[in-house]
Amino acid sequence: MENSIIENIKELKEFKKRNFEESIEVGINLKDVDMADPKNRINEEIILPAGRGRDIKVAVIASEEMRQKAKNADFLYSIEDLNNFSDDKRSFKKVVKGIDFFVAESTIMGNVGKNLGIILGPRGKMPKPLPPGQDPTPLIENLKKSVRARSKDKVTFHVPVGTKSMKNEDLYTNLNTVMKRIISHLDKGKGNIASAYIKSTMSKAITINLGDIE
Repeated sequence: MENSIIENIKELKEFKKRNFEESIEVGINLKDVDMADPKNRINEEIILPAGRGRDIKVAVIASEEMRQKAKNADFLYSIEDLNNFSDDKRSFKKVVKGIDFFVAESTIMGNVGKNLGIILGPRGKMPKPLPPGQDPTPLIENLKKSVRARSKDKVTFHVPVGTKSMKNEDLYTNLNTVMKRIISHLDKGKGNIASAYIKSTMSKAITINLGDIE
């Protein structure tokens, strides 16, 4: 008998096709979890084994030496750029909208936090620190396959698992990876999940069977 979640994914793909690539996400409803306590909140970055199914933008803020190594980064910013962003935070907010992840040389992380943390922190986009001299390529590659799972103080939250054009099995693999990671952080595991569902950008939600999370 085929995994019921794969059947749910097939059903999801039968809904009306749109003229753009729809994202697919899993919605999770928690129960018996005190979300007022910050230690109970979910705040994870999860690498999706089958990738995101779309282009993820990564920016690097670093010295010239490290920027030269960051061949797979989408945006490269210097220390001077960082200072300019600090002076013009309004324009930096626009920059942040188009970037999924930031990487910064560890020696300037204090500067980033002090001057731009007020913008990056609430958006969950504080940079990943990288030691001077280290090759940033592997980190950037992993970030391009990563998603953020952030519940904040809500019992219901959503996590992207791919796009509608991806293979059913790949979407299931990604979804399963996300759910296992979330479950691992809950005191009662699946017992703290009231329900979960999948949906695309424009579709209705389809409830999934937690018993099919391996």
